[in-house]
Amino acid sequence: MGTTVFERNRPAASLVSQSLSDSKHAVFWLDDLGERVLHPSLSGAIRCDLAVVGGGFLGLWTAVLAKRRNPDAHVVLLEGRTLGWAASGRNGGFCEASLTHGEQNGRNRWPKEIEALNRLGLENLDEIERAVIELGIDCEFERTGSIDLAIEDHQVEWLLEEPTDADNVFLDAGAVRAEVDSPTYLAGLWHKRSTALIHPGKLVAGLERVAAELGVEIFENSPVKRIDADDATGQPVSRLVTAHGEVTATKTALATNAFPSLLKRNALATVPVYDYVLMTEPLDSAQLASIGWQNRQGLADMANQFHYYRMSADNRILFGGYDAIYHYGRRLRSSYEERPQSFERLASHFFTTFPQLEGIRFTHRWAGAIDSSTRFCAFFGTARGGRVAYSAGFTGLGVGAVHFAANVMLDQLEGLTTERTELEMVRKRPLPFPPEPIASMGIQATRWSMDRADHNRGRRNLILKTLDALGLGFDS
Repeated sequence: MGTTVFERNRPAASLVSQSLSDSKHAVFWLDDLGERVLHPSLSGAIRCDLAVVGGGFLGLWTAVLAKRRNPDAHVVLLEGRTLGWAASGRNGGFCEASLTHGEQNGRNRWPKEIEALNRLGLENLDEIERAVIELGIDCEFERTGSIDLAIEDHQVEWLLEEPTDADNVFLDAGAVRAEVDSPTYLAGLWHKRSTALIHPGKLVAGLERVAAELGVEIFENSPVKRIDADDATGQPVSRLVTAHGEVTATKTALATNAFPSLLKRNALATVPVYDYVLMTEPLDSAQLASIGWQNRQGLADMANQFHYYRMSADNRILFGGYDAIYHYGRRLRSSYEERPQSFERLASHFFTTFPQLEGIRFTHRWAGAIDSSTRFCAFFGTARGGRVAYSAGFTGLGVGAVHFAANVMLDQLEGLTTERTELEMVRKRPLPFPPEPIASMGIQATRWSMDRADHNRGRRNLILKTLDALGLGFDS
């Protein structure tokens, strides 16, 4: 087995430890918002036209779009803790056009639909951009595009096989380093239209403001314990029960991400995988000059265990990814978010990528759970005779795709037949993950295999080839 660029060019351990010494375990995006006024928790009984469970991007977009479709609808949103506290506030802020977690994943699974899915994905990103402008949401939206980075020789070969055009430009070693200067870069593919960068915390706050202005009733710290099929009169509605109240809804949208679904059919549909992130202090003018990055693209390398990174509006660098940690039993614990070895590994890889930034400090470190599905992108469905719609399984690429998913759920709840609802991707469910202990054994074996592939010119072993054939796998 070979070595990776991060093993061949390790920075000094003292540099890594010093860079992390003053960092605090907190989410920069949420920290950057300052204090906010909380919404009340649910108390008593409410009846409404639409109940939305979950106050992240998917739930907020669903509530906002529902009111924009029908201003007279009574919409109630229930959040178990505070709006955007989980994945929606903790991600890297990459708002991608892809609905399928990348071109290749979509083409492998839905070859007959991939052109439509690509078009719908770009239209969806355009719609988000228009909505941000029309609704006055200041979320630092930048349509910068993104660069796929080859950092090993075999990845250059992969890039050379990709189609190029005016919106997808191949960059050789000199050209990619003229964009962003790192000694690890061997080539790149700049996708100029398909990525925007946003401030996740400010997008949550903006959607929260718009939802409230449109008349959505928002309740925080109101986790839903169960969803009953009818009310006391036997009417075909959904009754959402919390600790101190209940909501009786004609229609219900479930937007619970990595958290356990209220529907038994989805109990094995996702697994929570923890992802880790660092944020630097703002770069000064000399540091900025040393790396270039004038076009502020989102960046990601092409390894199975990949890194993603981007600039913030105040010129910090967010650097995340690589480790994707699953805990036995699909458990979600706040204690899993503090993992020193993952943060140290990220810091080491950061200084291998940008040795010219030696001495910079990280101010924030955090982690969050990704709702991974076996097809690596969202799935959809309805229950209770079409009165309940759900979507989950975005596998870390949901910032843009949730807007599409919100429209799918609303179409389904309204009983509409649209291009969205007729997609095979929307109509068919993914294979479930197996129960424990098989799930844990399979996931750990897959992670090991992906690491081996990264050390062996990307060559996939029998485990990965078998998972490819079955359409069942695990992705970072």
